[in-house]
Amino acid sequence: MNDLSLPDLGFNWDNVLEMLKASGVEFGINIVTAIVIFYVGRVAIGLAMHGLQSFLRKKNVDETLESFVCNLVRMALLMFVIIASISALGIQTTSFIAVLGAAGLAVGLALQGSLSNFASGVLIVLFRPYKVGDWVEAAGISGTVEEVQILTTVLKTGDNRRVIVPNTQIMNSIITNYSANDLRRIDMIISVSYDDDIDKVRKTLEELVAGEARILDEPACLIAVSELADSSVNFVLRPWVKRADHSSVKYALTEAIKKRFDQEGISFPYPQQDVHLYPASSE
Repeated sequence: MNDLSLPDLGFNWDNVLEMLKASGVEFGINIVTAIVIFYVGRVAIGLAMHGLQSFLRKKNVDETLESFVCNLVRMALLMFVIIASISALGIQTTSFIAVLGAAGLAVGLALQGSLSNFASGVLIVLFRPYKVGDWVEAAGISGTVEEVQILTTVLKTGDNRRVIVPNTQIMNSIITNYSANDLRRIDMIISVSYDDDIDKVRKTLEELVAGEARILDEPACLIAVSELADSSVNFVLRPWVKRADHSSVKYALTEAIKKRFDQEGISFPYPQQDVHLYPASSE
């Protein structure tokens, strides 16, 4: 029979096998420990973030600042948990942090856009051009601010789309905040025919404005002839309303004007152009 025993190479194979078994068991324990640390750390982060949110809300901290701070703290705690898990595997975290720092520098140079987004996020929180819940127009997008994150701002559009815009694009664009002031003005242009009595038109518009309870008395509503256009006389109608009533009053007023003008016989002119034909001169 063939001898299947391990050849004698000058050292004890039993000791080698025992060392391998011990190393394997130790490495397995380290893996389990790292997994436990990571899992427990994730749960602890969730509890800590819940406590932080509750604390900030009790202190009446602005929602925009609350969202930004919570995201920043969550990222920092998650990095701490990851480093602790790596340390449990037996890897020297000192050298790892040094390597991570060098890699971070290289990644930072490669991800200058992300760093710019982070800096823009800090500026948004500091200067507060808008806050959570405001209706804004920025970077070509209009919507309600849902969240200001570390790198992006989350907007919900009027048709319920979720749009995520990089903070840099917002800070580099014109920001229009429609929710910043309590009062807003409705700007409307009403075109009537040249054949209509403009005094009657003005009186009709004044009555319509007076009949709309949501239009404010102060500031006063402006009704005036603004332009003698090619085929119409244009009136400007500029009532003031509360911010929340802006769209609904504009729609209601537009419908009321059409119905009332039809009753009063006031016409809305169609675009028209007069063409004059002259006979050709005979020579």
